[in-house]
Amino acid sequence: MGVYSVSQVNNYIKGLMDRDNLLRDITVSGEISNFKRHNSGHYYFSVKDEGACISAAMFKWQNRKLKFMPENGMRVLVHGCISVYEPSGQYQIIADDIQPDGVGALYEQYERLKKALEEKGYFDPGRKKPIPQFPRKIAVITSPTGAAIRDILNILGRRYPLAKVDVYPSEVQGENAPAMLALALNAANRRADCDVIIIGRGGGSMEDLWAFNSVDVINAIIFSEIPVISAVGHETDFTLSDFVADLRAPTPSAAAELAVPDSAGVLNYLSVFRSRTASAMERKMTMGEALIASVMNLQCMKNPLSFTENKHRQLDEMILRIETAVNERLNSGESDLRELSSKLVALNPLAVLARGYSAVYRNDVPVSSVGCLSEGDRITIRMADGCADCLVEKTTTEDINQ
Repeated sequence: MGVYSVSQVNNYIKGLMDRDNLLRDITVSGEISNFKRHNSGHYYFSVKDEGACISAAMFKWQNRKLKFMPENGMRVLVHGCISVYEPSGQYQIIADDIQPDGVGALYEQYERLKKALEEKGYFDPGRKKPIPQFPRKIAVITSPTGAAIRDILNILGRRYPLAKVDVYPSEVQGENAPAMLALALNAANRRADCDVIIIGRGGGSMEDLWAFNSVDVINAIIFSEIPVISAVGHETDFTLSDFVADLRAPTPSAAAELAVPDSAGVLNYLSVFRSRTASAMERKMTMGEALIASVMNLQCMKNPLSFTENKHRQLDEMILRIETAVNERLNSGESDLRELSSKLVALNPLAVLARGYSAVYRNDVPVSSVGCLSEGDRITIRMADGCADCLVEKTTTEDINQ
C-alpha cells in the first residue's frame, strides 16, 4: 500500500469524475441558495433540496447567455458536469445552463407580453408622469398583513409625517390577486384624492410575483391618471408593472423613500433659506438706512428754505440774462433795419424823380438813349407827381463825355 499526497488523491478523484459519462452530462434539480455574483462576472451558488446541498459555479462566458438573473430561493434545473476543485477537494457542478424549474412557460409568456407592450410604446419615458415633490396623500396598494406595508408605513411616517396615507388592501399573489390589484388602482383613481400611488409587495419566486405581470394590472397602471410607483420584490426582480409604471423602485422601502422628501432635509433647507433671507433683508435695511442718512445730510434737507431761495436767485439771474440778450438782439435788429431803410430810400427811383429828374417810356418800355427815338414817336414822360404824353418833334444827340 503506497502513500499519496493530498494533491495526488484529489487529482485521482477528479480524473474519475471527469471520465464518468453520467457526471460529465448531468442536470440537477433544486433550489438556489448562497448566490453570489463575483466581480469577475462568474456566478457562485449552491443547489439544495430537503436533504442535501451541492456547490455550483457558472463562469461568465456561460452565464451571459442566461435570459434571467438567478436568485436565492428560485427552483432551477442546472445542467453541466460534476468535477472536483482540487485545491479544496470539494466537488461541484460546473454549470453551462440554468433553466427555471416549472416556470419556463411563464418566462415565455413574460417575454411575449413584454415585447408587445414595448412595441406599443408603453415603456417610453416620455409618456410617464412626474412624481410630485410634496405629496399631500399617498395611496398604498399591497397586502395588509405583509412586511411590505409595515416597511412603507414606517418610512413614510419617519421621513414625511405631513403626508396622509390610504391603504387599499389587496392580495398580491394567487388567482385573485390580479383582479384585486386592478380594482384597487381603479378605486384610487375614482376617489382622485391622492397625489401618488405605491403598488407592490415583498420578494418571492416568479410564480409569487406573477400577478404584477397580468394584463389587468398593467392596463390599470397605464391608464391611471395618478402617478404610480411600482415596488415589487427585491432589486433583481423585474415585473412588467415596473416597466409601465411612472417610476420603478427596487424595493417597497425604496418606494416609500422615493414617494416623499426627507422632512429633516426640508426643514434644514427652510432653515438655511430663512437665514439667508434674514441676512439679505438686513443688508437691504442697512443700505436703506445709509441712503436715508446721506439724503438727510443734504443742505436742502437741513434748510429747505435756503434751497428755494437759491433756486429763486438762479431764476432771477437767468431772467436777467434772457432780457439782456433779447434787448441786445432788438437793438441790433433796429440798427440793421435803419441801415437797410436808408439804402432803400437811396435806391428809390421816386426819390430821384423828386429831385427834378424824369423817366421816358415808349410803349411802356423805358427809353435810355435818344437813339431809340424817332420823330413822330409818342412817348410818356414820368415825373415825381405824374405823367405827360408827348410827341417827338426832333431829337438831338449830345456827347456825354464833353
